Amino acid sequence: MKIAIASDHAGFQLKEQIKKYLIEKGYPVEDFGTDSENSVDYPDFAKKVCKEILSGNFERGILFCGSGVGMSISANRFRGIRAVLCQDLYTAEYSRLHNDCNVLCLPGRIIGKGVAEKIVEIWLKTPFEGGRHKRRIEKIDEL
Repeated sequence: MKIAIASDHAGFQLKEQIKKYLIEKGYPVEDFGTDSENSVDYPDFAKKVCKEILSGNFERGILFCGSGVGMSISANRFRGIRAVLCQDLYTAEYSRLHNDCNVLCLPGRIIGKGVAEKIVEIWLKTPFEGGRHKRRIEKIDEL
């Protein structure tokens, strides 16, 4: 599974920590920026990752900003992207089981490395259940 990641300045530190974690776990990862804590605009980085997923170059994406809200709003503007803002293990699991989320948004100023690693692990390993949930996702796509 190829993973695209990106952050703004507020999510930069957590992105770097999770990138290292993903590489250690053997995931192919491509970092679409930012490369420092200098102020940038999060929609620019959400756009890069979402376009890569929609083009089929990557199966999943992980976005980081201060609260996770800006990245999740930006990512969910793209038809075919189902982004979840996640701060807990339950949401990580059920965003995959029931919603087939393909983008995970993490808040760099709210959760630490340990929680973030557990969220990422669960989110990457949890399959989509399909069934009635697939029908619901199709209805979302029609909106």
